[in-house]
Parts: sequence; structure tokens; C-alpha cells
Amino acid sequence: MEYRQLGRSGLRVSTLTLGTMTFGGRGGFRAVGETDVVGARRQVDLCLEAGVNLIDTADVYSGGVAEEITGEVISGRRDRLLLSTKVRMPMGSGPNDAGLSRHHIISGCEASLRRLGTDHIDIYHVHEWDGQTRLEETLSALDALVATGKVRYLAVSNYAGWQLMKALAVADARGFERFAAQQVYYSLEARDAEYELLPLSVDQGLGVLVWSPLAGGLLSGKYRRDAAPDGHTRQLSGEWHEPPVRDREKLYDTIEVLVDVARGRGASPAQVALAWLLGRPAVTSLVIGARTDEQLRDNLGAADLVLTAAERGALEKVSAPELIYPHWHQLATASDRLGVADHALHGQHLRDA
Repeated sequence: MEYRQLGRSGLRVSTLTLGTMTFGGRGGFRAVGETDVVGARRQVDLCLEAGVNLIDTADVYSGGVAEEITGEVISGRRDRLLLSTKVRMPMGSGPNDAGLSRHHIISGCEASLRRLGTDHIDIYHVHEWDGQTRLEETLSALDALVATGKVRYLAVSNYAGWQLMKALAVADARGFERFAAQQVYYSLEARDAEYELLPLSVDQGLGVLVWSPLAGGLLSGKYRRDAAPDGHTRQLSGEWHEPPVRDREKLYDTIEVLVDVARGRGASPAQVALAWLLGRPAVTSLVIGARTDEQLRDNLGAADLVLTAAERGALEKVSAPELIYPHWHQLATASDRLGVADHALHGQHLRDA
């Protein structure tokens, strides 16, 4: 297992992170998985044996049950693990039970600490943007949690580029603790993060944690244009909308190349998809969750797979995002002076030119 520095922080995390969205299976999260305490303990054991040192969860997963299960299964071995959790989503029906107000952040952190059975959270994410709360209020509350030792590092998830850059600017101007990382959706199925979020991470020194790196299982190799798997995917059936599929034909084209590369390497398509992500700019760790131990074992094998330049090129060509404005204009008129951060998006297009 490789360990990478989380952005410019001194924290080192494994390139694979155990995700816990499947833990509990309450409410709408039942569509993702229903891993109980016994199954969760087995998954944590497998990850520890493989060298994984980060577990990612969120207060909203199964209404707090995922945090409770996580806390139970890490009891007695907390010092071997880093914990990441999140705050922002609704945790009740009250007017202050959601958002990034000082009230909700601090009460949410205290509740997560109780459920996790720990005295600190290693990486605390704001789970989503809150456009109705001043950033000064949000960031000062987070800064206070770091000052008291209840939180070690801060991160965001699901922010737009301008929102994150504004938050960093406010933190720098006010002397608040800065975000060390962001958690984003990024995969061969949808490379939207390359427009703004990856370049921003390179430029600002943020680590990148990737959620749903296999696009909810679509990149497992089981789903092909000419063959239906047992059952059906949540995304293609409309049962679950994270992430959405906007171009099925492009998805199937990508899967075909993915399967070909995997066959040539004696690896699974899932391992190849994960290995491709681990070679992308600023990517620190991939959050992998699994319904079964077999899936988890397979995903863990990606940590040792390094793709060749030709293999990466084939995957990037078939899955390349269209250049939206102003990126197509910059490629045409500013390619002589693009910087390192710009190459997170433009690098492939410059190589193909």
C-alpha cells in the first residue's frame, strides 16, 4: 500500500480508503447496501491487513447508523486508523438540523464524536455547499473545532470551483484553518472534476479524495452494451441517481476499452479503473465501498497496479470530456503559456494535438 501526503498537510493517507455508505442500510441508503456490524468488522479487518489507514463516513449515512457501526468495529484499534466524517446534510426536521451554521457544525461534530466513540475526527468534511450561511461563520466554527483538538484537518466535498476558491480566500484573509483536501466525484465515466476542481487542487495544494471511483459499479466490467448482468444497476434503472449517467454510449465505449486493458494485464476492469485514477494529478486516495467481501478484495488489489502510458492514453482518449468554454478557447489561444495546474485538464489534449 502506498501512502500519500494529503495536500500540503503533513498527514499521510493510504491510496485506498474504506467507504462506509453501505453500513446500516437505513432509509434511502438501503439501495446502496445493508452491511451489518459483523460484515463491517470483516471489511475493516480486510482493509487493515491490506494497509488501509483511513475510514470515511458521514453523519447522514443511514441517519447516523453508519457512524455508530464504524465506531463499534474500530473500538480497541482507533490508534491504527484515521477517521473522516462529514457535516451539512439534514439530520432532523428542525430548522437548524442542516446547513453550515455555527450551531449545526458544532452540534453535528459533537454528535459524530459520540456515535464514533472517539475524542477527535481526523478529517472533517463540510459535505455540501451552503449558500445561505456566511463563509466567515462556517470557517470560524471549523477553526474553533481544530483549536480545541476535536478535529485535526478540514476538507470540503461537492463544492464548485468558485465556491471552494472563495472559501480558501476567506480562510487566508481571516487567518482561519485552511481546507487541506476536497472529496469529489471523479471516474472514467464522468471526468467533470477536471474542468476546475483538479486544477484548483494542484494550484492550491489540496489533496483529492475520490468518492464513487467506479461510478456506482458501472465500471466493474459487468455492464456491457451487448450483455446485461444479473439484476440491473441502480443508475441505469433510475433507482439511485448518484452519479447520473448522461451518455450511455460513451459509457459503453469506455467500458470496452477498460475491459481490453484489464484482459491484457490479467487484472479486473475495476482494478484498472481505480489504477487510472491513482495516476491523475492531485489524487490522494480513492474511497472504495463494497457490498461483498469479494468486491472489496478485488478493489484492494488496485493499490499495486500501475498502468503503462499506452494503457492510460487509450482510457483517456475514449473517456475524454468535451472542452467547455473557456477551456476550448484557452487551448486554442493560450497553449503556449499554460501552467502545471492547467495540464490537469489540457494535458491530454496537448499530447493528442
